[in-house]
Amino acid sequence: MPVTVVPTVPLTLALAPLGGLVGLVLPRKMWGRLWALLLSLLTATAVPGPSLRRPSRELDATPRMTISYEELSGTRHFKGRAQNYSTLLLEEASARLLVGARGALFSLNAHNIGDGAHKEILWEASPEMQSKCHQKGKNNQTECFNHVRFLQRLNATHLYVCGTHAFQPLCAAIDSEAFTLPTSFEEGKEKCPYDPARGFTGLIIDGGLYTATRYEFRSIPDIRRSRHPHSLRTEEAPMHWLNDAEFVFSVLVRESTASAVGDDDKVYYFFTERAAEEGSGSFPQGRSSHRVARVARVCKGDLGGRKILQKKWTSFLKARLFCHIPQYETLRDVCSLDTDASARTHFYAAFTLTTQWKTLEASAICRYDLAEVQTVFTGPYMEYQDGARRWGRYEGGVPEPRPGSCITDSLRSRGYNSSQDLPSLVLDFVKLHPLMARPVLPTRGRPLLLKRSVRYTHLTGTPVTTPAGLSYDLLFLGTADGWIHKAVVLGSGMHIIEETQVFKEPQPVENLVISSMQHSLYVGAPSGVVQLPLSSCSRYRSCYDCILARDPFCGWNPSTLTCVVATTVASRAQGSRSVVIQDIERGNRGCEGNNSTGPPPPLKTRSVLRGDDVLLPCDQPSNLARALWLLNGSRGLSDGQDGYRVGVDGLLVTDTQPEHSGHYGCYAEENGLRTLLASYSLTVRRATPAPAPQAPALPGTQLAPDVKLLYVLAIAALGGLCLILASSLLYVACLRGGRRGRRRKYSLGRAGRAGGSAVQLQTVSGQCPGEEDDGDDGEGPGGMEAGCLQIIPGEGAPAPPPPPPPPPPAELTNGLVALPSRLRRMNGNSYVLLRQSNNGVPAGPCSFAEELSRILEKRKHTQLVEHLDESSV
Repeated sequence: MPVTVVPTVPLTLALAPLGGLVGLVLPRKMWGRLWALLLSLLTATAVPGPSLRRPSRELDATPRMTISYEELSGTRHFKGRAQNYSTLLLEEASARLLVGARGALFSLNAHNIGDGAHKEILWEASPEMQSKCHQKGKNNQTECFNHVRFLQRLNATHLYVCGTHAFQPLCAAIDSEAFTLPTSFEEGKEKCPYDPARGFTGLIIDGGLYTATRYEFRSIPDIRRSRHPHSLRTEEAPMHWLNDAEFVFSVLVRESTASAVGDDDKVYYFFTERAAEEGSGSFPQGRSSHRVARVARVCKGDLGGRKILQKKWTSFLKARLFCHIPQYETLRDVCSLDTDASARTHFYAAFTLTTQWKTLEASAICRYDLAEVQTVFTGPYMEYQDGARRWGRYEGGVPEPRPGSCITDSLRSRGYNSSQDLPSLVLDFVKLHPLMARPVLPTRGRPLLLKRSVRYTHLTGTPVTTPAGLSYDLLFLGTADGWIHKAVVLGSGMHIIEETQVFKEPQPVENLVISSMQHSLYVGAPSGVVQLPLSSCSRYRSCYDCILARDPFCGWNPSTLTCVVATTVASRAQGSRSVVIQDIERGNRGCEGNNSTGPPPPLKTRSVLRGDDVLLPCDQPSNLARALWLLNGSRGLSDGQDGYRVGVDGLLVTDTQPEHSGHYGCYAEENGLRTLLASYSLTVRRATPAPAPQAPALPGTQLAPDVKLLYVLAIAALGGLCLILASSLLYVACLRGGRRGRRRKYSLGRAGRAGGSAVQLQTVSGQCPGEEDDGDDGEGPGGMEAGCLQIIPGEGAPAPPPPPPPPPPAELTNGLVALPSRLRRMNGNSYVLLRQSNNGVPAGPCSFAEELSRILEKRKHTQLVEHLDESSV
């Protein structure tokens, strides 16, 4: 497909999250809330450190491709005898995908989850347990079941699983090979939440169980370590370290690996909680009305204190996370990358931005580097100031060793071999100062992505190394209505490669897992599990289409003239120079001088009469492309001028004139490239009146004068007879019309009759055949209304059927037969395509082009509105 490089700027659909407030006419009582919102925005910009705001035009990204559910390819599905497939565990070594659902566990083949060769464990709550749950006031349709919330590898032979079990949590160790329930269970009150909707996260690290949730019925949230020689939990007095927390994610970062100071591994927790430091009221009960995002950490080698903080964490610290608008953001999910190398470890977090009156909603994606988190945890502390009854920055001295730090080689050399050797002064400081003063800011102080009217529920990512040796982070973002956004991180922003509708019925994405070995993405949702390929490179048919996608997995192979999985080609090359073409950073270079752009589109011809209307279809495959129409290769066509209407699916030429004839080319302009998509040759012909038919004269013959007189008399007699019949019919019609008391307009219709056919003059309203009209006293013969005039032929053979219409042409000259019978949008004005008959010939007495021409003739001098949904014909 021919591609031309043009100096254009990529079209980015960008909408500010608060841009809708500009120009609004608000009631007087709403101005107070608006000023409060503006004040909060000013407060956000006053946060120390880099600016948290940048023009939202640079943030909001439009997915380049949209793949509907019907267009999916290469997907596999699994649905068992259960619901809520929200817990997923991938084991690459055995190629198994373990799934925890409501009342069941499944072991699936990771290569093909829908092959039917799966193992199943039914683990449901007994009817007695469900009855007790219902008696506690819980919902017996959703809550009083056994929802599997935890599923991890315990050791080489067993899995460890926990379920809510109708608000009486249970846990069990399952033989991974036999995949059957054991005969005995463990109490799960200290390990699993009661409520299936409660935020929860858990890890098994070196045999110890690290969990975070609200465990017992009506209890406070807690971070605990169990199944360990030293069980630990967070402090509750004199203050709560956690304030109504909802946990979303936890991860182990092996900071001890290759550490120059002998550091310890750490577990990081991400959650939201009420912002006690900004609330009012007595301490510690005072709580603010809004929630904030937090990150907390504990040391894996923490053993608790000897006399103070016994069986409590001595290394617990927490800090606030900022993304875009701190007062209106809620943390939804977090994923981590490169956790085995702490120097490169970073996190991606999904936030929902919602104003207090719920009228504006957007999602934001921010990146946080581990180095910045570590810097915050080594910074100043916060403390509760009794005099001011609020939290403030601590300005006093900090004892040694530094409170909340892990045991390092330096501390061991001073005799502190474990947390139980720490001084009481240090432990007292830890108990009263769990909160850090400085927040954790996103990388470069701003979000990577901002999306309006989208709520991300889950995200996961993986680093992808291209054949050129460059590494990019590829993210998969699940939405609340069952879509997956695939995005690549580029510098300070994100490019959304595609959006895919994974489920036909809208439902939230509850879990995402990536398998690099299977090259698959597994999606957990209420209705089942879906397996998607990480890339569909074969969808791109040309070199420029392949590099415009900017998918790190895909590259153009000039030897095969196909878009292939670039990582596979690189592995087969075994270190040789890359043979695939990629341009992830810019997305428009590499195909110059390459004969792999594909053949040009075929030239289609259109021939229409002057004054007719013609539609030239041209669909843009990319959401980021701008449609450009050129006449005769040079003249650009503008919408609304000279009878041209440029739409998202074609060019409509109204009231065609001879100057409209010529060669039309449809181009897609994207990221500095111009691609030819369709080519048409349009010819506008002048309408010529058909000559009147004349009887051929026989050569050598002439009519005698007497014969001519005879012909004149016969014609006069027939004319008089027709006049008498017409007068009679008019008289009868007037009599019937007088009885009905009103006048009607008639159009010719046809009605069936037993034993023959009847031609009737039917009203335009269509009420004559079989419908009762107001004021009528009955029906005429044959069940027809008395107000309908019928001309009934004699009894006998039925009237012959009308002659068949002439055969339609291969393609109507105005191109309208190629359109489906559905609503077409053309730049904010909708044209309704009238449904045509099966053979392509218009069903009415006039063609669709004539009908549309009449409509457009009435609208030709009317100014079209700008709003998409306010103007239609």
